Amino acid sequence: MERRVEPEWLDELSANDPRAQRSRNDLRRLNALMGNAGMIANELRRAFSESALQRITEIGAGDGDFLLQVVRRLRLRNGVSPREILLVDRQFLLSEKAKHEFRDLHWNAAALESDALVYLANGAPKSNAIIANLFLHHFSDARLCELLKCAAGKTDAFIALEPRRSAFAFFFSKQVGFIGCGPVTRNDAPVSVRAGFANREISARWPDHENWNLTERPAGLFGHLFVARRKS
Repeated sequence: MERRVEPEWLDELSANDPRAQRSRNDLRRLNALMGNAGMIANELRRAFSESALQRITEIGAGDGDFLLQVVRRLRLRNGVSPREILLVDRQFLLSEKAKHEFRDLHWNAAALESDALVYLANGAPKSNAIIANLFLHHFSDARLCELLKCAAGKTDAFIALEPRRSAFAFFFSKQVGFIGCGPVTRNDAPVSVRAGFANREISARWPDHENWNLTERPAGLFGHLFVARRKS
């Protein structure tokens, strides 16, 4: 299956549109079924000691619920200095409730309303880790190369979970209505799979292979995991 990037309905809807709100709820359910938060948490634990992990940036973060599920699974103890979460998205979606939930887990969360590529290219602070969940597949090959180049200069670890582009995943992407997903998600799920990744396609676009350890593999039934860790 050739990679094809097309617009997704959710990206065109306002934050307050009921169809967008339903689709974000659908994505929470799909993330839970795919086990994405647990996989990201596992990779963060492999990459960092508890004391070293002080700042995480998520690009394409939406309302922050996904990263909230990640840090719950990390179960980090409160450190001397406050840990920091930066949530980057084109829409400001972080609720006060979510900010309080992050704080209860000993993280200070801030939402930044920005295009991820613009943010990384223009003065983003360095983070221990940058994560992307079901986000990179929105980018054409040229823009993805640019995004990854900018990200490599801003972090020591880049972790992404994306749709796996395969006939198996595509078939099941067309069945999401059977688990209660609404019309926006029913449209966007197969679009996402066609724009997803296989083999070592993200690694091939990473800007520096000499100074980074790169891992790329299938993850679960439908996911595709990419991890870049700077060599010490």
